[in-house]
Amino acid sequence: MFYLCQMANDISPWQDTIVAIATPPGAGALGIIRLSGSNAIPIINALFICKDLAKQASHTLHVGYLKEGNDEIDEVVVSLYKNPKSYTGEDVVEISSHGSPAVLEQIIHACIHLGARLAKAGEFTQRAFLNGKMDLTQAESVADLIASNSRAQQAAALHNLKGGFKKDLIDIREQLIEFSALMELELDFAEEDVEFADRTKFQILLSNSLQKVNELIQSFQLGNVITRGIKVAIIGKPNTGKSTLLNSLLNEERAIVSPIAGTTRDTVEESISIKGILFHFIDTAGIRNHTNDEIEQFGIKRSLEKIEQADVVLLLIEPAEQDEVLEKSIAHKNYLLVVNKTDLAADLKKKDNRIYISARNKSGIDTLTNALYDKVIHQEINTENTLITNTRHLEHLKKISYHLEAIQAQMNQALSTDLIAPDIKLCLQHIGELTGTITNENVLDYVFSKFCIGK
Repeated sequence: MFYLCQMANDISPWQDTIVAIATPPGAGALGIIRLSGSNAIPIINALFICKDLAKQASHTLHVGYLKEGNDEIDEVVVSLYKNPKSYTGEDVVEISSHGSPAVLEQIIHACIHLGARLAKAGEFTQRAFLNGKMDLTQAESVADLIASNSRAQQAAALHNLKGGFKKDLIDIREQLIEFSALMELELDFAEEDVEFADRTKFQILLSNSLQKVNELIQSFQLGNVITRGIKVAIIGKPNTGKSTLLNSLLNEERAIVSPIAGTTRDTVEESISIKGILFHFIDTAGIRNHTNDEIEQFGIKRSLEKIEQADVVLLLIEPAEQDEVLEKSIAHKNYLLVVNKTDLAADLKKKDNRIYISARNKSGIDTLTNALYDKVIHQEINTENTLITNTRHLEHLKKISYHLEAIQAQMNQALSTDLIAPDIKLCLQHIGELTGTITNENVLDYVFSKFCIGK
């Protein structure tokens, strides 16, 4: 059953106070514990013996000791955020203590003893959403930002957190509402012998909305690459320098290098960032047709599997080599032909369709990484534009596009306004489900279950 979510001036759907550790598990210099709810300040007041926090201004810091009964727990910094100007829209208290797991657990147990309960995954952000501090697309971008492992992924998530995708949806919604209003006026004056509304304006509004929605759908291809990264398989015959290339890319001795053919028996995988995109490199076992070594045979089998899983393949050959058989086997893949060991070639005649490097001397590596980036990223990444990285968003956008195309077809057939109205309502419903103004508990459980505890 669908329901409208509460806005900032409504009463919070929860009456209880939640608590959680907001920093990663394990010992550290500092640990942060977060509380949110109507009793957040009274609970910490009972532990913070230095001053009455209820009388302090919002957005202030206070240094002192936490004490449970006669036992001092730790010297801490208490950050105070009073509703509604807080992350969740409720009273929020954050305690910065020393990062001992024992200290953090003692503070948590003291808070629970005074009436707080442990927060569920993503519950702080869920309260922020339900209290109107952000829409659902912004809430999801919080999880994306936390999970980001490349500059491009971080920028895409931050753009949406700042309301970039939300603004796009609002613009589309406003165009649809204007379109719907004009259609309603036409319906009201259907029996009048005048043309109240020019259908040309309908078509312009509809075309603008459809164009924007399709641009967002098309951005998913790049957004998906940014989110999951690029898998790159480094392949070639034994001893072509695959492991040396991986080490050169990483600037560390990650893979074992040896002049003995078949040294690499299994795949070695490492990741690096190239121009803000994460590339997952896979150093594979050398591929050759004849070997009696069962372990090497297994490694070759694994190499062939990795080739199929890769988004792009780097085929390494030596200067005097032409591996037509192996090149033909990967013709169906996106690949680059890389000539290695150029430092050993006395008279090197270069060809346009190849990249020339010396993995051992680290020459040509920049040329290779630039070519690799251009091979898979066919456009400049503009972080000021919305990139769709979430399959939930993509599915709703596809449905909106479907209904907009249906409206366009109905308009071209000059159908009556009342026959077009249902598709308009469905478009607005899908926008509502995207932003969370229309949602249900199953959707919220799915979205916020992906969050970490304490966020």
